[in-house]
Order: sequence, then structure tokens, then C-alpha cells
Amino acid sequence: MYLNKVMLIGRLGVKPEVRYVKEETPVATFRMATTEPYRGKDGEKHENTEWHNIVAWRNLAKFCETYLDKGMLIYLEGRIQTRSWQGQDNTTHYTTEILADVIRMMEPKSARDGQPIATPSAAPAQPFAEQSAQTQAVAEPTAFQPAAEPEDDLPF
Repeated sequence: MYLNKVMLIGRLGVKPEVRYVKEETPVATFRMATTEPYRGKDGEKHENTEWHNIVAWRNLAKFCETYLDKGMLIYLEGRIQTRSWQGQDNTTHYTTEILADVIRMMEPKSARDGQPIATPSAAPAQPFAEQSAQTQAVAEPTAFQPAAEPEDDLPF
């Protein structure tokens, strides 16, 4: 049994660029950054940022074009693919990409812009907007409402 599964949470480096293959199939490409903080031997805090090339097809590509923007925090599920091609100088070039299957927006646009988020206290929390490769229509993102604080049942 084999498994090729990637799960990432990170920020978009650019707004997704959409082009059409055979004039009918949209494909979106963009770069996404994931950052891992760590403490060095010197005790100082450091960050390691990794950039990922993301590819989304069909309805997921339309979702990316409509709702995603530079700097947005997203959750992404997909698989790794490495492609190769011959350059003009007859050398072989390689690129590794993440083929997206699921993309979820982790924050509303208003949170990125520093605007306050209005949340009614009695309303239940809404799920984040999600789009998957299997979805047939481009979904309208749901309103962002943070979950209520859970009660602390810990005995200590």
C-alpha cells in the first residue's frame, strides 16, 4: 500500500493565476509559504520558511481565482508531483508541485485587513469556507465566526 498525501497550513505568496488548458479546463497556480519557528543553539528564536508550488484544477481553480488573495492563510490537502521537461539547451529541468485536492480559507478577508469581526454572541460558529476538487460548483464562503471558548473541565 502506498500513500502520497500532503497537508499544509500557510500563507499565499501571490494571488492565484488561472489559465485555461484547451480553452475549457481552468488550472490555478500559486506559491504558498509555510513557516516553522525553532530555537537555535544560541537560544535565539529563528524561523524556517519553505515555499511550495501549488496547482489546482477545474472547480478548485475557479474557487482559487474568486476567493483567494495574496497573504491569505489557508489549509490545503493534496499530493506531491514532480515533473520534468527538456530546456532549450537540451538539459532536463525538474519541478516539484503540490496538486491540491482540498483548500480551506482559515481567516476572513476582514481579519487580514485589520478590521474588527462582528460576531453575535448567541450565534453558533460557522465552518470555514472549503472547496474540494470533487465539488461540482464554486461555493460561496461562509461567514467567519470564531468558536466560543470551551469550558475548562480539567481537574487541575
